[in-house]
Amino acid sequence: MTERTGLGGGDGEATAVVSVGDGWESGGEDGAGDGRRPEDGAAKGVVAAFGQTLKMLRLREGLDRGEFGNRIGYSASTVASFEQGRRIPSPRTIERADEVLGAGGLLCLWKEEVERAQYPVFFQGLAALEKDCLELLMYDTHVVNGLLQTEEYMRALLAMRRPALKQETIEQRVVARLTRQGIFTSDSAPLLGFVMDEAVLRHRYGGANVLRGQLEHLLLISQDQNVEIQIMPLECEDNAGVNGPFTVVTRKDGKKFAYAETHAASTLETDPEHTSLAAARYGIIRSQALTSRESMRFMEGLLASL
Repeated sequence: MTERTGLGGGDGEATAVVSVGDGWESGGEDGAGDGRRPEDGAAKGVVAAFGQTLKMLRLREGLDRGEFGNRIGYSASTVASFEQGRRIPSPRTIERADEVLGAGGLLCLWKEEVERAQYPVFFQGLAALEKDCLELLMYDTHVVNGLLQTEEYMRALLAMRRPALKQETIEQRVVARLTRQGIFTSDSAPLLGFVMDEAVLRHRYGGANVLRGQLEHLLLISQDQNVEIQIMPLECEDNAGVNGPFTVVTRKDGKKFAYAETHAASTLETDPEHTSLAAARYGIIRSQALTSRESMRFMEGLLASL
């Protein structure tokens, strides 16, 4: 893995690309970007320290794992996983634990670091940008974007992974992805644009019922004023997105970032020329795709045919 710039996006950014490999799995589809487990040494240290703090506060309150788990909605074994650093709790779980243990905000101080620990180090910057951006534009060619997936669709994708994932890993990734979708209800929700190839909605991953639920979900989300979903039809003779899926993020200070990935590598562009070209390319793709209204009618037609 080569790394030539910090992903956090400070004012001193000068270099253009972070290139990563060595088994990076897609954050936008069904990969490590959505797995709630520590991905590197530093992250494991953060999760372990949080777990030790959680255990100390639980013991201070005289609660065994079973009783504490009942109060926060988890089994004793899951509490043990949290305390031993084998599983990462969601921000909401941390807030609930802080309340139950009377921690006075001590556990909540860990929320940002613990949440970041679920991502590989090279994805953490993009994850942070996604949570605090002005505009997020995505073009997808293989599966529905992770931000738009229903839980059933997520599980269908994760179940198809080879080699097969452990059930605990699947559950962790589902929880993480659902948490990530909080972007839609955030008080400062960004403008969200999605263009996806028609083929994405033709694949019946998980069966007709899963696809039906996914289409209904897309139709519902497309009614949000800050969300635009467009379909690139198979019959379209021109498509500026032939090089594959990518994401363009615009930070609140106006700086743009462009993220793209292949099977074995990912890049996060920060160079203004490259990111501006990516944004322009997305604009062309958007103009070539069906309009949002046409796309809604298209999805309604697909739904009726199931």
